[in-house]
Amino acid sequence: MRAELIKTFRFEAAHSLPNAPAGHKCRSVHGHSYRVDIHVTGPVDPKTGWVMDFGQIKRLVEPVMEQLDHHMLNDVPGLENSTSEILGKFIWDRLAGGLPGLSAVAIWESDTSCCVYRGG
Repeated sequence: MRAELIKTFRFEAAHSLPNAPAGHKCRSVHGHSYRVDIHVTGPVDPKTGWVMDFGQIKRLVEPVMEQLDHHMLNDVPGLENSTSEILGKFIWDRLAGGLPGLSAVAIWESDTSCCVYRGG
């Protein structure tokens, strides 16, 4: 049996998109209430009945969220052009080595706009 877990995190941050076309509203500094969904996929352990303890996911992800929460994302090395796509890769790169079964990072910058990064 295999299953996919999704653990949701939230953080507040400001950014601008310096590479957006001239006149685009996102070139100006603005903020988002980000939602991040961390997807972990794997076999269900027959003894515990789970893929992984949600608490373990939380312990691994919270330091990354603390690095981003209430910061100007453009000031974080690697996020100078902090699009949702680049932010997804940024989070993935910090988790992939220590979070077995990481299968996707979904970045919601609003209730209707999301980017899913699956590595690679």
